[in-house]
Amino acid sequence: MTAKEARMEAFARLLDIMDELRLKCPWDRRQTNESLRANTIEETYELCDAIMRDDQDGIRKELGDLLLHIVFYAKIGEEKHAFDIRDVCESICEKLIYRHPHVFGDAQAENSHQVEQSWEQLKLKEKNGNKTVLDGVPVSLPSLVKAYRIQDKARNVGFDWDTREQVWDKVEEELRELKTEIARMDADRMEAEFGDLLFSLINAARLYKINPDNALERTNRKFIQRFNYLEAQTIRQGRSLKEMTLAEMDAIWDEAKRLEAGE
Repeated sequence: MTAKEARMEAFARLLDIMDELRLKCPWDRRQTNESLRANTIEETYELCDAIMRDDQDGIRKELGDLLLHIVFYAKIGEEKHAFDIRDVCESICEKLIYRHPHVFGDAQAENSHQVEQSWEQLKLKEKNGNKTVLDGVPVSLPSLVKAYRIQDKARNVGFDWDTREQVWDKVEEELRELKTEIARMDADRMEAEFGDLLFSLINAARLYKINPDNALERTNRKFIQRFNYLEAQTIRQGRSLKEMTLAEMDAIWDEAKRLEAGE
């Protein structure tokens, strides 16, 4: 058996198992698209968490959980006589071929940026495709990720800075405007200007090829690790964090940083 045949056999086995579960398991039988949705979101975040940890075994496991959901939705679609897993596969195959004319056609693409620009243009031309450049940005995306995708899509049609260094003038402008509103203590305007500042910083991250969501998550994890160390050391001393001064907490915090650096 070839590697491809083994992969196809494994996928066929999953489809057979789903058929059995849907037929014989009371829990699986009563699931709907709506009831699965929250679990699908959770599984996606668990996959993202494994990716951030570079946990290859975890990625394998979470991919399996997510694949189960895809097969589940396809099974429900089949029962509704709307579509089945074959339609799902054929649809994505056709899309990939259409959006990669430099691979499956005569078009030329010298670099990944040209591929991205072509991708966005082709999406606008597709039947039932996006009617505007920003249509493809899901409304339900987390705000930080959504900002990055909005900016990236705008870039692909030429709406971007001439040089990436120019973005820092915008960041400084937004910071000044935020400080002005903070001085006035206008809550609504402070929130609006803080949003503008965040948007400009995400733009800077994009221009310097930094994934802002990954960057923030790294900082989250770093803070958690250091704070847990601070809390553990405090408990070891028989004290409560509320009893400590900020200077005392800072000293332990700095100790955690030194341990991270291997000093």
